[in-house]
Amino acid sequence: MTQSMDGPVAHAGLETKFCRFGTSESDGATAQGLEIEGYASLFGAVDQGNDIVDPGAYAASLTALAAAGRQVKMLWQHDPAQPIGVWDEVREDAKGLYVKGRLLPEIARGREAAELIAAGALDGLSIGYRTKRASKDAQGRRHLTEVELWEVSLVTFPMLPEARVGHKTSCLEDDWRSLAEALRAARLALGDQVPAETTSKRSEE
Repeated sequence: MTQSMDGPVAHAGLETKFCRFGTSESDGATAQGLEIEGYASLFGAVDQGNDIVDPGAYAASLTALAAAGRQVKMLWQHDPAQPIGVWDEVREDAKGLYVKGRLLPEIARGREAAELIAAGALDGLSIGYRTKRASKDAQGRRHLTEVELWEVSLVTFPMLPEARVGHKTSCLEDDWRSLAEALRAARLALGDQVPAETTSKRSEE
C-alpha cells in the first residue's frame, strides 16, 4: 500500500493531498444550501509533503473520465464505502482544480457534513489520486506533472492552508430544517401506516 506524506491512504494504491475551505469567497469556496464549491488542489503551492502540483496535471485524467462517462467521486474522509454527494463540475483553471457539487440530504453522512461545514467544524478538501508522472527540482521538491484523479473527499485535516472554504450562510440550516419538516409532514399524512419512531445506534467507527 502506498502512503503519501500528506496523510493516510484511504484505499490501496491511492495517495492523498489536502486543501482547506476558507473564510472568504476570494479564497475560492462557498457553502450555499446543499451546494459546496472550492479548490481541491492549488497549482504551484508547496504542501507539507514537499510536493507541488503543476498546471495541467489533471487534464489527461479529466479527459479520460469524461470520455468514459464517469465522474470524480465525492467521499467522506476518503472512505470508498461512504459517498456523500456528487461533484457536478470538476475542472482545471489558472488557480488549480476547481470543484462544485452537492451534498445529498438523503445520505446521513451528507447531512452531517453539511451541518459541520455550516458550524465551521469541517473545512477540508482532499484529493485521492495516483501519480502518473513526476520529477524533482533542484530544491528536492516533487513536481506532479500528471496524476490520475479518483475522488475528492471532505476531510477534517487539511494540508494546504492557501485554499479555504469561504462564505457560510444560514441557507444550509434552513434547507435541512425544511427537509426535516417535509419528512415530518409526510409521516403525519401516512398516519397509522408508519410505525412509531425507533432509536437506532450508529456503530462506532
